[in-house]
Amino acid sequence: MVIMSQLFGEVADDYHEARPGYPVELVAAIRGYHGDPPATLVEVGAGTGLATRTLLDLGARTTCVEPDRRMAAVLASRFPEVEVVVAAFEEWTPPPGGVAALACAMAWHWLDPATRNRRAYDALTPGGTLAVFGHRYDYVDPAHAAGLRAAFESVDPRPTVDRPDGWVHDDVLGSGLFTDVRSRLFRRAVPLDTAAYLRLVATFSPQLKRPPELRERVRDALRATIDGFGGGVVLDLRTTLVLARHPA
Repeated sequence: MVIMSQLFGEVADDYHEARPGYPVELVAAIRGYHGDPPATLVEVGAGTGLATRTLLDLGARTTCVEPDRRMAAVLASRFPEVEVVVAAFEEWTPPPGGVAALACAMAWHWLDPATRNRRAYDALTPGGTLAVFGHRYDYVDPAHAAGLRAAFESVDPRPTVDRPDGWVHDDVLGSGLFTDVRSRLFRRAVPLDTAAYLRLVATFSPQLKRPPELRERVRDALRATIDGFGGGVVLDLRTTLVLARHPA
């Protein structure tokens, strides 16, 4: 979580505006799995609240745990009804008796892999629900995918290693702590013009890790490529939701 704080706090305002939100169907899926609206929910690694605004439709009393003060400030300003705790998940203490649901959006990989499942399990009440979800970005047009990949590699040839599909499901199931582990996939086509795409890329960790001069060269290569496509691309945005239950 320390790395995440250093990276994403730098672009806290742009992060909230540039990143896509989550499908409303997530709420029905979580509620249907849980069996009724959870009374309490904790969102781990909540960032600026992109997932929070969807999760609030569950109607649960919500606490957001976020380690970066800059991200947490944006979150608190947008959702004053939410309790915001500035802390790493590894340092946060669950309330006595636990919570009915624990959610994590686009942050599971930033949590300590040796302890994240155990901490989530310990934070939940018996019968409680773990909901981990996130996006995988692809493109509707394969030619756009190939062209953008070439643009990245022309400037920064270091490979970006993507985690395999289903890795969260396998991680939660492999912990041996939870029952009824299942996954749901939601797909959306999201059109972006050149400016919106560049703003999105500017919030990704590989770009934030690059030195400023290399970031600019990447932006220039991407801008030229997308302008060559006619000024826009359409994302094939795939959101996977992994649900699991603390045994009653």
